[in-house]
Amino acid sequence: MHVFLTGASGYIGGTVAVRLRQAGHHISGLTRDPAKAEQLARLGIEPVVGSLDDADLLAARARRADAVVNAADSDHRAAVETLIAALAGSGKPLIHTSGSSTVGTGTEGEASEAVHGEDLLDPGSAWEPDHPIRAARVAIDRLVLSAAGQGMRSAVLCDSLIYGHGRGLGRDSVLIAALVRQARAGGVVRQVGPGRNIWSTVHVDDVAELYLLALEKAPPGTFCFVENGEASFGAIAEAIARSLGLPGPRPWDPDAPDNVWDPQFARHALGSNSRVRARRARELLGWHPRHRSITDWILRELR
Repeated sequence: MHVFLTGASGYIGGTVAVRLRQAGHHISGLTRDPAKAEQLARLGIEPVVGSLDDADLLAARARRADAVVNAADSDHRAAVETLIAALAGSGKPLIHTSGSSTVGTGTEGEASEAVHGEDLLDPGSAWEPDHPIRAARVAIDRLVLSAAGQGMRSAVLCDSLIYGHGRGLGRDSVLIAALVRQARAGGVVRQVGPGRNIWSTVHVDDVAELYLLALEKAPPGTFCFVENGEASFGAIAEAIARSLGLPGPRPWDPDAPDNVWDPQFARHALGSNSRVRARRARELLGWHPRHRSITDWILRELR
């Protein structure tokens, strides 16, 4: 297939683009940075320079392609609306990227027993997140799922905490990079509160494999969580400390002069719980992820 993919120079999009290219698909990849176009071309990806705000460009590229993967920004509603309008009645796949922070519960580093299933977004479900930013993302997810009724094969892949080195231009996971950046800046590894809060996790290579499967055979209106294991942020921080040879983990002080985290990001992301289960990916799409432990990866490969 000819796949139009947004976020081609990013962490998720870049890795997905490389995997789809390996599977024999032709990829035209959107990037905002003209300087990265040549780098994408060297990876065998046809560069398309533009942004999610370029509605005419998005629509034209979506119509020209056999399928669309939106991996640039989970929260850009206007871009999603443009892609849906362009693909209406075509029968083409539209794979949209979301994130499991939608079910996140900020607990200042304490654990939560809540584990979420994919029925949260089934038709007729009245579930809503407890934060306006998360609610806006879920509204976009529902918009994509409902687009199946407009004659396209739309699906949402809701990624959990992704780890591993990216295979494209983007190398680092957002949350792991934030922990490492703080550790190197302050000389000690930090966690929010006691670090007992838990996130489901998944390796970026396994993520890319699921995008390939979803592109080829996800039924219209499919919603999948993407996870294979989970870990507390305390365990993740301890593994980072061992890998980098730094002291810690120690509780995060929002008033410390060496703090590089935005307090809201720390409390609502690094100090939250997000526990999900990816049953549909396995049972419906035949996904068999190979990587299980984020802490093992940190100890072996984080540098």
